[in-house]
Formats: sequence, C-alpha cells, structure tokens
Amino acid sequence: MDGQNVQGTSAGAKEPASFGRMVKIWLLELRAPFFTAAIVPVLFGAALVYWERGVFDLVLLLVTMAGTVSLHAGTNMINDYFDYENGGDAINNARTQFNGGTPFLIGGVLEPKKVFLAALTGFGIGAAIGLYLAWTISWWILPVGIAGGLLGFLYIAPKVNLARRGVGEIGVCLGFGPLVVLGTYIVLTGDVNVPVFLAGVPIGLLIALVLYINQFPDMEADASVGKRHWVVRLGRKKASVGYPIILCAAYGWAAIAILFSLLPALALLFFLTIPLAIKASKVVLSNPENVRALLPAQAMTVQIHLFGGVLLTAGIALSGFLS
Repeated sequence: MDGQNVQGTSAGAKEPASFGRMVKIWLLELRAPFFTAAIVPVLFGAALVYWERGVFDLVLLLVTMAGTVSLHAGTNMINDYFDYENGGDAINNARTQFNGGTPFLIGGVLEPKKVFLAALTGFGIGAAIGLYLAWTISWWILPVGIAGGLLGFLYIAPKVNLARRGVGEIGVCLGFGPLVVLGTYIVLTGDVNVPVFLAGVPIGLLIALVLYINQFPDMEADASVGKRHWVVRLGRKKASVGYPIILCAAYGWAAIAILFSLLPALALLFFLTIPLAIKASKVVLSNPENVRALLPAQAMTVQIHLFGGVLLTAGIALSGFLS
C-alpha cells in the first residue's frame, strides 16, 4: 500500500469505523491475500501423501491448513508490530502492496497493543491446533510446529532478530517450505519422512524469493533500523544477481528431487513457470536501483510461487491418481 493509502486511512480513523470497514482493515492487517504462502505447502504435502499412499483426508487437511494459516497470520502481525516499534515502517517511503507492512499502525487506525494481542492469538490458535493433532496423531507434530512458529516470531523479534543476523531468508524458506510440508505429511500419515522434508525445499526457496525481492524497496528503511538482510549487506546491484541464483536453486532442487524419485515425473509441470522466471529475472537485473521499476518483478515473484506450487501439487496429485 502506498503513502496515499496511509494518509487516507489515517484521516478516516478520526471517525468510528463501521463493522464492515473494521473487518476489511483486519483482513488487510492479517495480509489474508498472502495466506497462499501457508496454503500452498500444505496442499503440496497432502499431494505427496496421496501420491505415496493413496490417502486423502479432507477434514485433517482443513484442520492442518487452519493451524498453519493461524501461525502465518500471527507471523504477519507480529512482524508489523515489531517494525512499528523499531520505526522501520514509519520511515519507509517505498511501500507498495507487496512490501513495507500495512499502514494501519503508523496511520493510527489500529492500536499497537491490539495488533500484538491479535498476533499472540494467531500463534495461540495455531498452537492449540498443533497440540490437538499431536495428542490424537503423533507427538512429532510438536517439534515441527514449534520450530515453524518460532521462525515466524523470531524473524524480527528483538534480541534474536533473524533478519538482522542475515539468516531471515533461511528461516522463511524452512518455515514456509519443508517444515509445513513435513508437518502436513505427519498429520496425514503419523510418520516422519526425511525425503518429504527435502522434497519441500523448492516451495521454501520460492517463498524466500518473495521475501528477497521485497527487501529491495525496503533497503534504506531496513538498514536504518539494523535489519541487515542480504540486500542491505550486498547493496541492490550485487543482490540482484542473487535473484536468478535462488530461482535456479529452486528449479535445480526440483530436478534433482525428480531424478531421485522424491517427486514424480509429472512434477516437471513446475518448469512451465520458467518463462515467467526469466522475465522477472530480466526486470530485476536491469533495474536493481529503480525500486518502482521492480514492482512488476515483485508481482511476478508472487505468481511464480503460487503457480509453481500449484503446478507441483497438481503434478504430484495427478501421479497419485494415475497410479
């Protein structure tokens, strides 16, 4: 959301908002449109179970999805809260619909305390669902869920602050890729499977790439508050080379996973996103210092994650159906 949206929302805050408007504001604060980052790896994990065992339990799948989305919502809000507290969002003049957080805290529309409590509620709901699944299915769900929740909470939390230490991208890759895929597999089978964890890496790399490209416009604001992620450390021009490298790692890992039968041959559908990946890479490499020109690449990166995840999932599920 841009500066105009922030000003307009702030001005509107002088009058009590209607119930419908508050619902819309909270959905935007939750960043509900980006819940695909949590939903895609859950579907991917379910497809792996169906391919491997021919099992599909819709109820357990929906429960798993609810827990994962709750943790994701908590992560989004706690990061907004900490970014507000450290002043990063307030000085960010390059905010878009993809980066820079939501405008509701700095615009005075939502109270920081309420956002913090809502974030804890999201984590609490996710934890409660995880405990239920651990009690009824397998206690292995607990360490996987705890690891995922901690990675989300500690991404920018004071003292630990994974982003400041240059490992935030790795945390996001693990938290929204292999860990969710493995957690879904455990829920649906009761078993731990290391190859399933490894098979989820491409999904994790793609969501880490979404974070990575969104750090380009945020660079100055992040640097001023000590978020020394790799775009800050390298500068935009050098960091732009990392964009196609991460993409190549995702496609390369998927190819190796198919070669070693961690994924079925029909997972090659994923490679239909390569033209989009090439187009996005050209935009990033050609305009590393022009953050407005990077906006199409930000949109395409989200599409690569979504379409790539859907195509991978469809290929795996179709292989299970045909077998």
